[in-house]
Amino acid sequence: MASQPWRLASGGAIDRTRTLRFTFDGRELQGHPGDTLASALLANGVRLVARSFKYHRPRGIFGCGPEEPNALVRLRRAGRAEPNTRSTMIELFEGLEAESQNRHPSLEFDFAAVGQWLAPLTPPGFYYKTFMWPRGGWPFYGHWLRRLGGMGTAGRLPDPDRYDQRYAHCDVLVVGSGPAGLAAAQAALGAGASVMLVDERDALGGHLLHAQARIDGAPASKWIAASEARLAAHPKVRILRRATAFGCYDHGHVALLERVADHLPAPRPNQPRQRLWNVRARRIVVAAGAIERPIVFNDNDRPGIMLASAARAYVNRYAVAPGRNPIVYTNNDSAYAAALDLARVGIRVRALLDSRAAVAPRLSAAMQQAGIELRTGCVVSGVRGARAVEDVLLDGGKSLDCDALFVSGGWNPSVHLLCHLGARPRYDEAIHSVKPATLPPGFHVAGGAAGSLSLARALDEGWRAGREAAAACGCTDESGTAPRTEAEEPCGAEPLWDIPRAARDGKAFVDLQNDVTYRDIELAHRENFRSVEHLKRLTALGMGTDQGKTSNVNGLAIMARLRGEAIDAVGTTAFRPPYTPVAFGALAGRERGEHLIPVRRTPLHAWHLAHGALMTSAGHWMRPRAYLRPGESFDGAWQRETRAVRGAVGICDVSTLGKIDVQGPDALELLERVYCNGLRSLQVGRARYGLMLREDGMVLDDGTTSRIGEQHYFITTTTANAARVLQHLEYYAQMVWPELRVHVASVSDQWGQIAAAGPRSRDLLARVVSRGQVDEAALPFLGVVDAAIGPVPVRIFRISYSGELAYEIAVPSRNTETVWSALLGAGLEVTPYGLEALGTLRIEKGHVAGGELDGRTTPADLGLGRMVSRTKRFVGARMLGRVALADPQRRALVGLEPLDGKSLIRAGAQLVEPGERTPPVAMLGHVSSATYSPTLGRPIALGLLAGAASRMGRTLVAAAPLLNEAVEVKVVSPAFYDPEGLRMKPT
Repeated sequence: MASQPWRLASGGAIDRTRTLRFTFDGRELQGHPGDTLASALLANGVRLVARSFKYHRPRGIFGCGPEEPNALVRLRRAGRAEPNTRSTMIELFEGLEAESQNRHPSLEFDFAAVGQWLAPLTPPGFYYKTFMWPRGGWPFYGHWLRRLGGMGTAGRLPDPDRYDQRYAHCDVLVVGSGPAGLAAAQAALGAGASVMLVDERDALGGHLLHAQARIDGAPASKWIAASEARLAAHPKVRILRRATAFGCYDHGHVALLERVADHLPAPRPNQPRQRLWNVRARRIVVAAGAIERPIVFNDNDRPGIMLASAARAYVNRYAVAPGRNPIVYTNNDSAYAAALDLARVGIRVRALLDSRAAVAPRLSAAMQQAGIELRTGCVVSGVRGARAVEDVLLDGGKSLDCDALFVSGGWNPSVHLLCHLGARPRYDEAIHSVKPATLPPGFHVAGGAAGSLSLARALDEGWRAGREAAAACGCTDESGTAPRTEAEEPCGAEPLWDIPRAARDGKAFVDLQNDVTYRDIELAHRENFRSVEHLKRLTALGMGTDQGKTSNVNGLAIMARLRGEAIDAVGTTAFRPPYTPVAFGALAGRERGEHLIPVRRTPLHAWHLAHGALMTSAGHWMRPRAYLRPGESFDGAWQRETRAVRGAVGICDVSTLGKIDVQGPDALELLERVYCNGLRSLQVGRARYGLMLREDGMVLDDGTTSRIGEQHYFITTTTANAARVLQHLEYYAQMVWPELRVHVASVSDQWGQIAAAGPRSRDLLARVVSRGQVDEAALPFLGVVDAAIGPVPVRIFRISYSGELAYEIAVPSRNTETVWSALLGAGLEVTPYGLEALGTLRIEKGHVAGGELDGRTTPADLGLGRMVSRTKRFVGARMLGRVALADPQRRALVGLEPLDGKSLIRAGAQLVEPGERTPPVAMLGHVSSATYSPTLGRPIALGLLAGAASRMGRTLVAAAPLLNEAVEVKVVSPAFYDPEGLRMKPT
């Protein structure tokens, strides 16, 4: 196992008493507790860690935090595999397995790197311009383009870990635990507010963790420890580490991702891997700091090039030498502290190059005292080195040898969270970056995120923001004072976005993660993609996990110069959630698999399983698809069941139907207003088929309404729309017409329901009913009676879904199996039938269901236009009168039969004219439901077809291009079976 040749002999916040073993691309390496994967790789001398997105150029570690654009790796194996993870944010643990991504066949030798030499042929958007021929070639081109580009690949195995979600409320939420955040949290707490402090790192302190600073007369580390102890000890404070605020939403809602166990090989028993927090805060203080930005020059993506602040962090916090003979290149004061810290630990800094003509005397004196050569007025034009930096090229032709280059082009305030609510930042000449202009309601900003780049101002602004946030919550205690520091105020910087045009002859990268170069921005300008939003979408500038953290300001400045306008006039792009990547598992939480939607089972579920039922999920419910007898195929089973219903009698578990009880003096008035057909003439003991419409005139649901008493109605809905109809009724009863004296209640779980259908269904009921009558006089079509089967009270409806003489029996849920067994034991050959037969029966009859009630159909579209009342007002009536809804070319319900009498028609297939097979093809309609009819002996289908009346009897093609299927079909009436309805009458 390799040693750690680049580890410093002392210092850092790592635990040197313990050694952790890990692997990178199968190579065993060592690190220590407190390391990140990035710092451990650097300590082991690993500089090449990735290949770039588009050109597969060699890339190294560039940052030390969430801004890292290059060093994305794949972690772990099997179901826990996680691609595109920033190595700078991965805490090292024993046995960690990491792999590089986007390389073929290996990281060291990547065939796809030839893409960088073909760059002139692959400018931004080239795939839209190049791969236009042949028409059918895109699947081939797309496959290889996706393989050659991109980043990591998602795993295909189920994730074994658990993800949780929690909700929290507080007065003041502080995002970021740097100096501004810690000051804000203490000020808000001192004023009496409840505080929640979150930071994405494993330790509080922000940039103070790797800075040499003093606060309140003591080292910053002591101030951090004292502040943390004071906050942690208070019951009104909650501190979350390893928690990223990734999205801000309306009304003080902030989404946080807490990485609970990502720093462990696997979560402990009953421990979630990650936790999604939904926090509601009365006030929010954004103290997210600022991100150092790079400078654009030739080959500025070589391994060994790193942000100066990152180099400082690796030295001070992780005791790693990021280079032994480095050069520091800057346009501002902050990089001087990095150079001094490097020199302090014994690293020979080759030179500090400052683009400014003059710097503060204290800086030049510090460089001289540290033995670092200072060159002012110096601009880097590029670097040399096959795989890593070997020489730095200066504007003017000179060069300096080195093994690393640490750059600082200034600082970009982290304004992402503020932009999530629509606040656009503005360019500030003082810091040569964008900073918040206006704040969303309820927000405060302090420190680097506000554009204040000094420690003293960060502490003062953080304290003031905490006080103001607490005061807005009604907490006005004024105890305590803001912390103080003697740190020097930084001098001004100069804008330095990229190298002079004359020296720009190589690839000068603006966006390292997405391989966006200066020339790409020039091309966007030439092709008139000059809006910053268009620039972003053409070139991918600021997309991906980077979200423009290191690239956006440079890109905007370059476009502004090309346009000849001020940066502020060009504008900024919008940052959208999430701030950093969020795993789908965390968003879903425990709501996946059977926990996504609670599984519902009918009272007969156990009976179904015991009698060979092949179960399937239908919405929320588990239902029998068919009952397989020994040695019987699925097709054989459901076709047998269908024939049994048509020839004798079958029973079906329809307990899943929605059942809603409506009672009160104004119950009829409510129903009259929500149904498009009239119900005033409905008598007690009778039922009526009805349609509910949405406000836009489209059909919401169909079902039956039965009048049980003078003020008592019982509604049945489709299984899929049960909850939606209940919500619809509750909304109108409580919100729109609160004056109506009516109560609506779901009784779906209180009643089991059994359908008995077939020519012998009345004989069956006559044998089992112990109280009540079921003859034609007592129970006519659409009649309702209360009766009993054995000792069980039941309610029997004369309703037919199958087109046969049929009944539905409502049974108290606990007695459903008793009644079911009584029906089966009545002495007739009764056949249980499942969903497949049920669907076939209704398609044969031409009844509409889910495939036709898709939210886009009106009553007229479904052939039910005569049901719509012309004499009353109802929900959807006004919109139903729109001219477009009366257009004869609207899609309407039709039946479809294969022209050859045997080809199966695919549900979802598109209906097109014969011979129209070459795209673009006019889509005339689609197949909504399809089956094979055992009764008719041929496949049949229902569809929605434009101009149905004029196309009746014509031949069309039902095409499913993705399956390479095309069936010639004839347009016929949707009522395939017994169109006169004679079968529903007793013989």
